[in-house]
Amino acid sequence: MAIFKGAGVAIVTPMKENGEVYYEKLGELIEFQIANGTDAIIICGTTGESSTLTHEEHLDVIRYAVEKTAKRIPVIAGTGSNCTDTAIYLSQEAEKIGADALLLVTPYYNKATQKGLIRHYTRIANSVKLPIILYNVPGRTGCNILPETAVALAKNVENIVAIKEASGNIAQVAKLMSLADGCIDLYSGEDGQVVPALSLGGIGVISVLSNIAPRQTHDMVALYLEGRIEESRRIQLRAVPLVDALFCEVNPIPVKTALNLMGMNVGPLRGPLCEMDEANVPKLKKAMEDFGITLN
Repeated sequence: MAIFKGAGVAIVTPMKENGEVYYEKLGELIEFQIANGTDAIIICGTTGESSTLTHEEHLDVIRYAVEKTAKRIPVIAGTGSNCTDTAIYLSQEAEKIGADALLLVTPYYNKATQKGLIRHYTRIANSVKLPIILYNVPGRTGCNILPETAVALAKNVENIVAIKEASGNIAQVAKLMSLADGCIDLYSGEDGQVVPALSLGGIGVISVLSNIAPRQTHDMVALYLEGRIEESRRIQLRAVPLVDALFCEVNPIPVKTALNLMGMNVGPLRGPLCEMDEANVPKLKKAMEDFGITLN
């Protein structure tokens, strides 16, 4: 059974002006997402600035999301690391907290081999009982999960059940789904390639766009899964300028800027990320307004 079908939000982590995690604001964001049809909360992922959270903060944020969501929709905890033992620790603690599933990014910087990836993911998966989503984003990590590796993991490790594919390489995704023959669930990790991924057998998206357009992102997937492909395609194509604007600088700089422009007051980013270049803000504002998003 799939962890979820539809649009899961890779939710931001709000910060106070002094840099502390703003838990009450995170609660507001979770309620906003649930009210607008989001199908899962992905907490402490790349968009949630997980790499700048202490271990204590990381687990506290997961705990808050689990308690606030209260089983209304699944909470998927990002617990990946470039250290296998750290990923095991975070994964085991997230399981104790009550997360519904785990999202495990490839080890970054140390660039594991495919054999190393298999050992890394197998050790983590064997340390917990929760279902696991592999997260392939080589543009950020310098490490690519090859289709053969993902399929081997899904076939040989019981609780590795899905992959978030953010390689941007639709041919690689097609090869993955051809080799998998149904053994792994596919979530798009590229907001600009949701419909293409669904056309290859995907069941949803783990989305940055959902932070500011949850209803439209949910509808894009739901319509496709209902067979209303033309309506789904229209949303995807209409979203192209907004997706471009959301990734004109490194994520999550633009999406946090966008939420602040909407009056959500999610605060600043943690270093080494910084505020958006002023020259890019008008482009972001226009794309948001053209997509029907009201600015504060």
